[in-house]
Amino acid sequence: MTVDPSAPMNRRPLSITLLAWLYVVTGVVGLAYHATRFDVARPFDDDGLWILLVRLLAVVAGIFLLRGRNWARWLAVAWIAWHVGLSLFHPLMELVMHSVFLVVFVFILFRPPAAAYFRTARVKPLPGG
Repeated sequence: MTVDPSAPMNRRPLSITLLAWLYVVTGVVGLAYHATRFDVARPFDDDGLWILLVRLLAVVAGIFLLRGRNWARWLAVAWIAWHVGLSLFHPLMELVMHSVFLVVFVFILFRPPAAAYFRTARVKPLPGG
């Protein structure tokens, strides 16, 4: 796939760049941390495999936010919303912090400059494909 040259160029807002890199770094650090505690012989014990998958989704969301993919906005929101849900079973302060992150991330991802950035990321198939 290539970027459609007829689509208007739209610079990525700094807030999207910073948020995307936050997702990538959070995902990579989480993957590294949890991979050292992952038991390959028993992947479903202690939800280790699911934790690694959630961390990998953070990396995917971050990378594709940088590439301007609209679906990555929704993945990023779902990722932090999942953490809000998990926080219901943890101390109140964790729930408050994840909820604040959710509100801030939604604001960043859906304000007009971000919407324009994600709207202009046009893709067309490669010739012959």
